Amino acid sequence: MRVSYKWLNEYVNTDGYDADVLADKITNAGIEVDAVHDLNDGVTGVVVGHVKVCEPHPNADKLNLCQVDVGEEEPLQIVCGAPNVAAGQKVPVAVPGAVLPGNFKIKRTKLRGESSNGMICSLQELGVDEKLVPREVSDGIYVFEEDAKVGEDALGYLNLDDRVLEFDLTPNRADALNMLGAAYETAAILDRKVRWPEVTLQETAEQASDYVSIAIDDEKDNPYYGARIIKNVKIGPSPQWLQNRLIAAGIRPISNVVDITNFVLLEYGQPLHAFDYDRFGSKQVLTRRAREGEEIVTLDGAKRKLSAEHLVITNGEEPMAVAGVMGGEKSEVRGDTTTILLEAAYFAPARIRKAASDLDIHSEASRRYERGVDPNRVAAAADRAAQLMAEIVGGEVLAGVPEAGTREVAPKRVSVATEKVNRVLGTDISEDEMVAIFGRLQFPVELADGQLHVTVPTRRMDVMIQEDLIEEIGRIHGYEHLPTTLPFGPTTPGRLTERQSKRRQIRRFLEGAGLNEAITYSLTTADKAMLFAEESVESHPVTLPLPMSEEHSTLRLSLVPQLLDAVNFNLNRRISDVALFEIGPVFQSEEEKLTKQPEEIEKLAGVFTGTWFEQPWQKEKKPVDFFVAKGVIEGLFQELGYGARVKFVQTQKDGLHPGRTAAIVLDHRPVGYIGQIHPTYEKLFDIGETYVFELNLDALFQSTPAPVAYRPLPRYPSVTRDIALVVDEEVAAGNIETVIRTAGGSLLQEVSLFDVYDGEHMEAGKKSLAYSLTYFDPERTLTDEEVMKAHEAVLNQVKEVFGAELRS
Repeated sequence: MRVSYKWLNEYVNTDGYDADVLADKITNAGIEVDAVHDLNDGVTGVVVGHVKVCEPHPNADKLNLCQVDVGEEEPLQIVCGAPNVAAGQKVPVAVPGAVLPGNFKIKRTKLRGESSNGMICSLQELGVDEKLVPREVSDGIYVFEEDAKVGEDALGYLNLDDRVLEFDLTPNRADALNMLGAAYETAAILDRKVRWPEVTLQETAEQASDYVSIAIDDEKDNPYYGARIIKNVKIGPSPQWLQNRLIAAGIRPISNVVDITNFVLLEYGQPLHAFDYDRFGSKQVLTRRAREGEEIVTLDGAKRKLSAEHLVITNGEEPMAVAGVMGGEKSEVRGDTTTILLEAAYFAPARIRKAASDLDIHSEASRRYERGVDPNRVAAAADRAAQLMAEIVGGEVLAGVPEAGTREVAPKRVSVATEKVNRVLGTDISEDEMVAIFGRLQFPVELADGQLHVTVPTRRMDVMIQEDLIEEIGRIHGYEHLPTTLPFGPTTPGRLTERQSKRRQIRRFLEGAGLNEAITYSLTTADKAMLFAEESVESHPVTLPLPMSEEHSTLRLSLVPQLLDAVNFNLNRRISDVALFEIGPVFQSEEEKLTKQPEEIEKLAGVFTGTWFEQPWQKEKKPVDFFVAKGVIEGLFQELGYGARVKFVQTQKDGLHPGRTAAIVLDHRPVGYIGQIHPTYEKLFDIGETYVFELNLDALFQSTPAPVAYRPLPRYPSVTRDIALVVDEEVAAGNIETVIRTAGGSLLQEVSLFDVYDGEHMEAGKKSLAYSLTYFDPERTLTDEEVMKAHEAVLNQVKEVFGAELRS
């Protein structure tokens, strides 16, 4: 809800509180003010000008040469290209030195050889949003009413010196979706009075009941419906003040009759609808449920198919409007309309919410009906609109209000003990102050025997129980005045569980390694559900009985297929370098026909494709490969404290490349896999060379990480020896490393593979593996003999186990 500060001042005196201070006070009292908007937008130097002369430009077909009086000694000559500029108009003029939105400064200049000393402005050029500009001036300059005084500040005439408070209302505070509701709230906060608009309605002798009768099919859907008849209206643009009010509230002016209904909606919070009486087609208004499949063309020109869940306004036969949502095109007010049938009704919120949702029409009217309007304000709003139509449109208001249903609703009475108020709030507020607070809220109240008996006005539908009354006292008293207390009794400090802590640790590491976290659907297609699933577990896919679509019909057994879909999504948008991970559940069931909940397993999966590292200046570029993915996993296990306990064992898995796949084994127990997507599946997902991994976090977290061990910085030198071993091609480098570590004993501290060679000069079926071995004793300097002895033990062991030979 956008609340104009100047408009609000018409209902409650805000002297002494500028818009920013008032916004803070309203926010502190429970209604959040998101922002305070300046309609000025940095504009200065714009005045009201009078176009004395308007002649065609001698050197341009589409320009005019205007002599404009701006209240100075001599008129200004201004070149103007607007199609609607004409002599005799009062217009906004940016004089030389003026500043327009975007810090656009107006200077004297020449256009096609003629001097131009200023600029005649459109509303858009003054910072008004294009979608709020009246259609009749959307392609040209704005023209003031005749009473605008030449030379005065134009911003005041256009209300651009106003400020707008933007309320962020919760659904229960529908009472503040209008200016009077905002005034009640402001008056309670500032302890001031609300000034209601004076409505004096002069009716003709002619009776409205001679023109229309009202019938309601079901008062549960439509508790009240009333109508006013206004004759001899003249459709045209609204006066300046009315357009200003609507634009400040974010509503585009359309015509005087429609603008009046929108103005009253903003002022009273009561939606109204104006029908063209002569196009309505009947003297009867009947509200009923729509027939299944019934159609109506709404004001936006769309043909809508209705259902029996929707409420419609009919002429006894065909629908003229979808009740509370949008009117019909057939009976809309047009330029030749002379008689208005003005609807003022109360509709059941649930019925309007259903229609607005089904038809995807979310109008200002439906927004208010859905949350609930004040049933006791309906007739008053109709009178206000009829009065404005008589004053602005020249209409004649017929006597009486044809109506059906219940016009007045009795207000609720809620009681609360003053002792309970102070006990709940932790305050010591006196009974007199509590009574005074309800007086500020304009809630009638009686105090008897320590009980507050409060009559809650129908505008405040959110106040229903004792706790609501306590909340009203607390917020008007001031939340900042409530005492601060600590909880009683023993307390348990909050902390992360071990699983939550590890999950965060995983996220931090992978994000630091360059991966982005993805969140994908747990539902997939039946075909994709089984891809990359754990082969060691007998599991059946779980299919939903009523899926939203075939794309989301089956619970996933692996995170990988959805991540591959994410890779495809990025590639289709020219993002070729993708590194993603996801932590999420998969669902396993041993039953074909589900009789119990499937088991939920938490997993971690990652996917890599494209370039992993690129340095254009040095012309370095490293594409993703198996060892990039493996290095990330090794770093993750090191971070989690599992380190050397993890092994990568070559294996085969459906969907992965047979020569580039490994099982990830922790403490001799498989916890996941890593590998390249098989070319067949790369085609299936329409992706390039891609590497993936998936870990079972439930299995992983069952293993206890090694405790963190600290050791002093080395005081003695280490000794490094390199060896190149020639072995059979099928011998795994990891197996050799294990034997080396065992044979090297306590002196061998580090072993790392730094080269693999199987090229020229290498015997067929053989390969060379080069290792760097570091020997070290933290207590002393090693002798050559000790190093040689340990090194000889390593060489002897690899020769014995693998038949390895030293490469010369």
